[in-house]
Amino acid sequence: MYLQLQNRLMTHVREFLTRKYPEITLPEIVIEQPPKIELGEFALPVALKLARGLRKAPLKIAQEIVDEMPLPEGFASFEVAGAGYINARLDRTAAAGVVAGTLGNAAATGNAVLPAAGARGKVLVEHTSINPNKAAHIGHLRNSILGDTLVRLLRAANFKVDVQNYIDNTGVQVADVVVGFEQMAKVSEQEIDALIAEPRFDYYCWDLYARVSQWYEADKTHLEARRATLHALETGGNQTATLAQKISMAVLHRHLETMQRLGIEYDFLPQESDILHLHFWAKAFELLKAAGVLYYEENGKNKGCWVMTRPGKVKDAPVGADGAASEADEAAGPDEDAKVIVRSNGTVGYVGKDIAYHLWKFGLLGLDFGYRKFSEYADGRHVWISCDPKDAEPGAPHFGGVDAIYNVIDARQSEPQETVKQAILLMGNADAAARYTHFSYEMVALTPRCAMELGYAVSEEDQKRSYIEVSGRKGFGVKADDLLDKLIDAAQSEVDTRHPELEVEDRREIATQIAVGALRYFMLKFTKQSVIAFDFREALSFEGETGPYVQYAVVRASNIFRKAGLEPEAALAATIAPAALDNDNDLWELWLAAGQTSKVIEQCIASTEPAGLTKHAFQLAQQFNNFYHHHHILTEEDAAKKALLLSTAAVVRRELMKAMDVLGIPVPRVM
Repeated sequence: MYLQLQNRLMTHVREFLTRKYPEITLPEIVIEQPPKIELGEFALPVALKLARGLRKAPLKIAQEIVDEMPLPEGFASFEVAGAGYINARLDRTAAAGVVAGTLGNAAATGNAVLPAAGARGKVLVEHTSINPNKAAHIGHLRNSILGDTLVRLLRAANFKVDVQNYIDNTGVQVADVVVGFEQMAKVSEQEIDALIAEPRFDYYCWDLYARVSQWYEADKTHLEARRATLHALETGGNQTATLAQKISMAVLHRHLETMQRLGIEYDFLPQESDILHLHFWAKAFELLKAAGVLYYEENGKNKGCWVMTRPGKVKDAPVGADGAASEADEAAGPDEDAKVIVRSNGTVGYVGKDIAYHLWKFGLLGLDFGYRKFSEYADGRHVWISCDPKDAEPGAPHFGGVDAIYNVIDARQSEPQETVKQAILLMGNADAAARYTHFSYEMVALTPRCAMELGYAVSEEDQKRSYIEVSGRKGFGVKADDLLDKLIDAAQSEVDTRHPELEVEDRREIATQIAVGALRYFMLKFTKQSVIAFDFREALSFEGETGPYVQYAVVRASNIFRKAGLEPEAALAATIAPAALDNDNDLWELWLAAGQTSKVIEQCIASTEPAGLTKHAFQLAQQFNNFYHHHHILTEEDAAKKALLLSTAAVVRRELMKAMDVLGIPVPRVM
């Protein structure tokens, strides 16, 4: 509602000023919120902006506008405030009717636009992208929850979104676990099949991966096994590559199962092996050379490598047919800081493969994957995985060729992400580069208390620290499933105490919903650039800024209607008495806060910062709880006031549920 009326006011003011002051160029119409609700719902500093061009005092301009500008629909008055602000007051009864009847969807405003894109279109969000070599851990959860929430935000704003989970099945981490099976465990293929059939094969790989790391440290000559295995994986078509694919696909299935416990789902799983074997990189290599983005370095420390031209270091003369530098360039000397894309031994680095992948994302490569089904969700939707086009399933959907992309990747990958973006820009695709967003975030650690609760030995010195970093390679970390299991167990202890009358299965389901809400809210409430120190007790608390606190507010609102024997939708449909909200600023502030969900969703998309929606949900839950304690809703004797209070509860309940749905937080039926 708030965004809808704000846009109406903005359009109305712009049209009026264009007619009244045709001789000047209008500034941007800025709309702010007054410091107190008593002053109105909107504040416009437009007179301050017009003062110089009109050569008049802002106060005089503001008074002229207020005297002459008609009221747009839904507004009660304009008035001059301060040194030249114009405050706008809503017709509260009419606005409340808009709130009660609105869909609460940002798309309903017709003003949702993709940041830096300039127009609606198909959006691709890549997140999770866990190396398929071991169990997912707590750090992966932050990535996946952030990415999934971004997807939900975009879809709430009516964007079409493809969700991709990039599978690096040819990298060092997969190679290391294959080395563990072949060189250390020395298990047969039949034994590996038996291990894969176990419920948590990814846990076995977790331990094996840590042992391989120790094996390398004990004797550096063992690293030759890694090099040989990596070469076998990149080449493909051999026994080692077949084993690696079997292991990585089994681990990938476990990753999808883990994420689905949190309501996180995917559309497409592109495999790095296909980027190599379908010649994506070979095609990208030719395009990059033809555009002068890559050149062959014949001197300096990067001699024999293909390196990327840097902005400000563009070659003055065209690159030769063989990619060699011109004589003028050689005289200037090699660019020692240039990014190496292809090493002197002919192997392509991670960034090179990523450039090829992103050219495909934007439909700029001229090649495509084949697609086949990998798994199926309960609702019948399929997760598709890349394959050779000759093995593609008929009627498979097409992915890629999108208008904008978001890559949810941690802050440590900022440099390679920027390199990929620069390559796309240097190839002449400025529009695509502008639609490329690195959704960066910081790491997740543990509070010392949390680490000890998980059974880790924590030194006295570490107990004094604010957080302890985790490391999967060193075997010190929190597996995602273990974390969720522990949260569910802790939540169930509370549910068992509060609701012993419920069946065991019901109590487990409620505990799971509370645990999922607690985990997702905790991961989202901190800004992306904050390091998170996870703590069980803080996340699961029913008080304070937590998921359970917000869930409890919705359960409390639902209980009102259950006890009243009334459906919330019926309360929303009730007519609000004229002027019922005019003299109750506290109640009106609650309505106004509820009406801002769409605006907050838009702000979260524009800033790529989901924390704003958690803050909105928490503050709305706080205001509702204050309202609940202040008013005796069910025993209110005045019929008109009771109808208004029930409508208020219904509006807040609906908007909280919308916010929670976008945050991926389920709503338990009891708490």
